[in-house]
Amino acid sequence: MTNVLYDALIAPHAQNDAVFLSLDDGTEISYAGFVERVAQLAHVLVEAGVTPGDRVVVQAPKLSDTVALYGATLQCGAVYLPLNTAYTQSELRYFIEDAAPALVVCDSQTEGALREICAPGLPVMTLAPGGLGSLSAQANEKLTTFETVARGADDLAGLLYTSGTTGRSKGAMMSHKNLLSNAQSLTALWQITRDDRLIHALPIFHTHGLFVALNTVLLAGAQVRFMASFDVDELVAEIPSSTLMMGVPTFYTRLLADPRLTSGLVKNMRLFVSGSAPLLAETHTAFEARTGHRILERYGMTETNMITSNPFDGARLAGTVGYALPGVEVEITINGTPVGPGEIGMIEVRGDNVFQGYWNMPEKTAEELRDNGFFITGDLGVKADDGRISIVGREKDLIISGGYNIYPKEIEDVINDVDGVLESAVFGVPHVDFGESVLAAVVLEDTALTPDLIADIVAPQLARFKHPRRYIVMEALPRNTMGKVQKNVLRTKYEYPE
Repeated sequence: MTNVLYDALIAPHAQNDAVFLSLDDGTEISYAGFVERVAQLAHVLVEAGVTPGDRVVVQAPKLSDTVALYGATLQCGAVYLPLNTAYTQSELRYFIEDAAPALVVCDSQTEGALREICAPGLPVMTLAPGGLGSLSAQANEKLTTFETVARGADDLAGLLYTSGTTGRSKGAMMSHKNLLSNAQSLTALWQITRDDRLIHALPIFHTHGLFVALNTVLLAGAQVRFMASFDVDELVAEIPSSTLMMGVPTFYTRLLADPRLTSGLVKNMRLFVSGSAPLLAETHTAFEARTGHRILERYGMTETNMITSNPFDGARLAGTVGYALPGVEVEITINGTPVGPGEIGMIEVRGDNVFQGYWNMPEKTAEELRDNGFFITGDLGVKADDGRISIVGREKDLIISGGYNIYPKEIEDVINDVDGVLESAVFGVPHVDFGESVLAAVVLEDTALTPDLIADIVAPQLARFKHPRRYIVMEALPRNTMGKVQKNVLRTKYEYPE
């Protein structure tokens, strides 16, 4: 029997005694030990009632067992659904109701809150540091082998929720083929091998930290310095003995602010990769001046995994995201018709990396995934004569801050519910550290209402990374002749360095 993704990423390591994960406390987990742990967790999932095709919702800390749970979900033929650990109870309710999972796994500290929003009879298990969660404890008693469930290339392996700037969050259905094809392309392009040691300080609830970083490492058999969270001191300590780092622009701006970042510190490093948010040209230039390394920027999204990458060998140009990955087609279109080099249009992409559609949303799938297989990204770009892609803007008003996608309408809905607020417009402006910063323009009915009061009311209802950094009180929002709010005017007027 074959299980496409498990067989490629995990099964080959059953006899591999090399180190896979090096943890903050100095513990090292071998590849062979990881394979055994995956099997133990797979037994627990099956006993909890998880069957092939079922969704397993995971809102858990960044632990070795969380990574093993991803592998276990694959091995038993289920679908892995990671959720941001910052999501609030009200945000989680929608995801759980929409995905209809067979199991929810969470931090032991949030178990009570999760049980309140789960349907009666839905199993909830926990993961916690030190192996103290109920899932880990049960796994300790299980066999270290498990009969892998067969899954084909088009079967689902992951379900990741994303959103547009309007409407409900959408579950992007990722198949075994989608994830494996992307991992194979990136591993080859970035020349990742078993001799590499990756610094992993990213979260593992989204595409970058989970599928880009961990899938490529598993495929290559490389080692991972697995950090629970981003910490500059830890990065500085680990860089001399590492070869590879994948990060968001914030990582690089924080490193540049530290005088310990020198060419001598990074002499063993062979590649720095940046993604999840635009990397400012000034960051790119400053990092090269300080270290001699040109950061490799790439471009992707939840529905497509990675689409393009600057080359490993060749010019890595600031402000561009490089070339289409092998096997991936990228077209720049206007109203669906491809345009020539130098013309700005919609970025559309087709390939084995492109998702299977949106969970429970056939109409939305039909809107964004063409019959010919091209996915309409919503990003505007331009292609050079040699095929190099540059992103010039976003058709929608998605904000990307610190690597997280932030959807203005969701925040606007919360602000507009505040008594005394007439209307609001949430938008992003460039931020040297986070890529973009969230601002909110508000029109008030109650003049006694202040920005601080609004912030206090809004804060408990949204994850912290969604909180506007500034509330701007206006007499009226700028609108065009059709009455549409002109967020481009707001972005221009309130753009400022922070």
